[in-house]
Amino acid sequence: MALVDAWYRKRAWLWLLWPLSLLFSFFAQRRRVRLERRRILRPEYPPVLIVGNITVGGTGKTPLVIALVKLLQNNGIRPAVISRGYGGTPPEQPYSVSSAARVDEVGDEAILIGRSITCPMLVDKKRARAVAALHLNDQCDVIISDDGLQHYAMERAIEIVVIDGDRLLGNGLGLPAGPLREPAQRLQEVDYVVVNGGSGERYPITESAGRAPMQTLMRLEPTSWVNLATGERLPVNKLPNAAGGKLHAIAGIGNPQRFFNTVRALGYDPLCHPFPDHYRFTAGDLRFAEGFTLVMTQKDAVKCEQFADSHCWYLAIEAQLDADFTTQIVSDVRQKIRVRKNVAAPKN
Repeated sequence: MALVDAWYRKRAWLWLLWPLSLLFSFFAQRRRVRLERRRILRPEYPPVLIVGNITVGGTGKTPLVIALVKLLQNNGIRPAVISRGYGGTPPEQPYSVSSAARVDEVGDEAILIGRSITCPMLVDKKRARAVAALHLNDQCDVIISDDGLQHYAMERAIEIVVIDGDRLLGNGLGLPAGPLREPAQRLQEVDYVVVNGGSGERYPITESAGRAPMQTLMRLEPTSWVNLATGERLPVNKLPNAAGGKLHAIAGIGNPQRFFNTVRALGYDPLCHPFPDHYRFTAGDLRFAEGFTLVMTQKDAVKCEQFADSHCWYLAIEAQLDADFTTQIVSDVRQKIRVRKNVAAPKN
């Protein structure tokens, strides 16, 4: 976490790692070229829409995936979702995420998405294999990939990159000197750039070959507090005991400070406890807050619900998307589906 903090504070000593960043970028590019050459094009398969990022850590992909599923369903399109299932070990691959799936099987993000949507969802570290399974069963019109921008073995029709509006691209350097998995120029190749929160400014992207991605803003709006033990829901300004006693906040996500700032913006003064991304909580990790209100993200809640007491609450959120973006993405998805259906139709 200290290294991540240095990336976004743009510490000068990170330039000492720049030679390693050059080496990382060289091998990452070679890997991309190798995988793209091996990729088998399957134009009859459902088009794949990737929601990814070019930085390490969380940017807000999960709520965007959930919002896109609901948006497409509301427009008469059948989506399905695939994910790597980071942090889980499924009994088989691909593995269907059902209401009975466990965090140790499919990971926290897949559980959160699976509980929030009503469409097929598969986890598989080889996402191309999950795409093939969904096609075989004719379960969808379009496939949304939660992450996977760098999974170049998988064909893709639409690429969406999510950027943290507060942290942006940090110092702009590649791993390990900075947070970038790929150079910033990769943004010139994608179809959409979604800036999550921040000041509302768009990220400067230079046009390449006469084109530039459509940029849009996303806001994560708190909707309610949900009790982990009872399921009770309360308005965001009605958290019990918060005014008269200590309020503790934990976050094991890519950018814990985003959650802590959200809690403060709701009028609370929490004692903040950051944990590493995807941290697997135990009952002992929450013992320090006994007798006081404890709040967390919904992603953390799926890992704590088995042992959480009634003093534990998570903050439910919804992604708010720009109308121009929603209109354009629905139009693009429909166009990709038409192309796929024309290819798959039998020739006379």
